[in-house]
Amino acid sequence: MTKPNIAAILKTLPEKPGVYIMRDAKGDVLYVGKAIKLKRRVSSYFRHGGSSFASPRLRKLVSLIEDISIIRAETEAEALIIEAKLIRSYSPFFNVDLKMSDRYPYLRITNEPFPRLVVTRKKESDGSVWFGPYVSAGNIHDLMRLIERYFSLRTCRSEISSDPTRSRKIRPCIEYSLGRCMGVCAALATESEYRERVNDVILLLRGQHAELVENLRRRMDSSAEKMAFEEAARYRDTIRAIWRVSRQRVSAPLQEDLNSDAWKTLTSAQEILGLKIIPWRIDAFDISHMSGKETYGCCVVFEQGRPNPSLYRRFKIRTLAEGEVDDFRAIKETVSRRYRHVLDNTEPTPQLILIDGGPVQLEFAISALEELKKEAVKLDKIFNPPENPLVISLAKEEELIFRPNVAEPLRLSYDNPVLRLLQQARDEVHRYAITTHRNARASRLRRSALEEIPGIGKNRAAQLLVKFGSVQRIAALTADELCVMPGVGPSLAKKILEHLNKEK
Repeated sequence: MTKPNIAAILKTLPEKPGVYIMRDAKGDVLYVGKAIKLKRRVSSYFRHGGSSFASPRLRKLVSLIEDISIIRAETEAEALIIEAKLIRSYSPFFNVDLKMSDRYPYLRITNEPFPRLVVTRKKESDGSVWFGPYVSAGNIHDLMRLIERYFSLRTCRSEISSDPTRSRKIRPCIEYSLGRCMGVCAALATESEYRERVNDVILLLRGQHAELVENLRRRMDSSAEKMAFEEAARYRDTIRAIWRVSRQRVSAPLQEDLNSDAWKTLTSAQEILGLKIIPWRIDAFDISHMSGKETYGCCVVFEQGRPNPSLYRRFKIRTLAEGEVDDFRAIKETVSRRYRHVLDNTEPTPQLILIDGGPVQLEFAISALEELKKEAVKLDKIFNPPENPLVISLAKEEELIFRPNVAEPLRLSYDNPVLRLLQQARDEVHRYAITTHRNARASRLRRSALEEIPGIGKNRAAQLLVKFGSVQRIAALTADELCVMPGVGPSLAKKILEHLNKEK
């Protein structure tokens, strides 16, 4: 017979994904589990746990349970992540599977002169580079196929001779003929060339897609200059494949070094902000411009309390006229364009959206989401309560947190870890927005900026750069100083300076 206090708890459980935590009379954690439907799964313990057919272990567990708490999750994959974190944190007596971290697979780059990439469920301290554990075997298979096709690390266990003359006598296996191996066993690739591929794979598995793509792009350009077009095409195809993978909605690997403080901060944020699920992903937004010039809206992403630069996004604001200053409309456009990508499943939905600003910025951000709901049924389903992400804003001066439909702002102490997390996300998006604006302006002040001026062609632009050194230096001159250049009179000098300084 189910205890009255437990029966009351069971009635309140939702038919939603999540994690359940069972405690004894002392409050100690007995068992942590995950479920696609919490109410059905937890109730099953008490339907079957007291019967004579139940295992002694299950009967003992049910007899000790005095309290059950839950953590809602958005998906089953997210519930797996939360379950793993809690089990490693509490080490409950009745959880035997995850105590040794052997449920989820890892990816391992072996500690060898020519490393291999292997899948394993047991992590060891052997000098290898480890990634994971991963909550989805399908994710690992996708990554392995990508690496096999485009990065060609060896899969065999053969020892590679350090003598290249001896290795050249070896005939490479069929994997080399299929383009799945570099043929290091036959000395068809040097150790440094192979290490470059290994470093690429490490960047890929760490999620540093932007850095990896930039490296590959440089090699592609270099190959094209040397007229090695087949090699350049391979780099091009690799870049395309990486972007396809980076845009997929896949569950990220568990961060093995997410310490207890970070976990407590995330759970505290869920409680303080009234979130239905832990904010595993936080999107933060900010606007940057110079008196209405080069206006950009930016978004940074924090996953499991950490920034993930590979997911950062920036948007050149289109709805404002040149020189027009309106941060509110800029925020609305940025939020709208950012979450329009959810329509085609190229971007996941966060649990928390943070806007840099006050209640007015918050109002415009919420209105952008409301308009997107009306625009697309598919998006309406994603943002439908209770899965609707919470949108808040953080004002800089007093660090007040504004929430929708709450009149009074939330004020946390300056040493509160939740406030520090929000400040970190706000400061990071501010830094990214400023950097984006500066880079855009620097890009504008290039040689073509001179060539765009009526009366300045390529030859005269080149002469000006040779004379003064850079576009920035030219922009800092006076009209009289610029007139010393042959062929540049007062009228043209004025026109050049006005063009280069129009966005200062």
